[in-house]
Amino acid sequence: MKFFLISLLFLALTSCWPTKIGFRDTGGMPEEWEFFYLQSLQNNAATCPLNYTPLLSEALRDGIQNNTRLGLATKSEDAQVQLSGDISGYSVNPIAIQNGDNAAKNRLTVTVQFTIITTLPKNDEQKLTITRFADFDASTNLSSVESQLLATINEQIIQDVINKLMSNW
Repeated sequence: MKFFLISLLFLALTSCWPTKIGFRDTGGMPEEWEFFYLQSLQNNAATCPLNYTPLLSEALRDGIQNNTRLGLATKSEDAQVQLSGDISGYSVNPIAIQNGDNAAKNRLTVTVQFTIITTLPKNDEQKLTITRFADFDASTNLSSVESQLLATINEQIIQDVINKLMSNW
């Protein structure tokens, strides 16, 4: 009986043992992908600052290069992953309403719509809409905290794009 229990325990442990151990992150990206191309984003939000579109485009390029194994292609034809998109929403709304209909906080919300085209292992096109926000005190002027809020929102948008590239394909 003791031999049977030891054999059963050994069998259970070896069936759960990993078959491959390594320190290299292979992720969910296809091996064929080497380069990406990001077409500069378009600004279709009426209240969005004009300088935000190039800032977000550059932050996306840097974020994908620094956090994935993909390199930046200079031409879209050389890239296995092609991204394009537009900023479709940019708004500030009151939240946390208190007595007398006064807001304690405001929320800056940014919506970006992406089209992601892949050429390998098969031609595919996917749409991705990302909406992110950051809150700030209603007593604070937006222009004094806008760059900090946009930096926070940019980090979230970049992470969402990377997560989409690393999965769902």
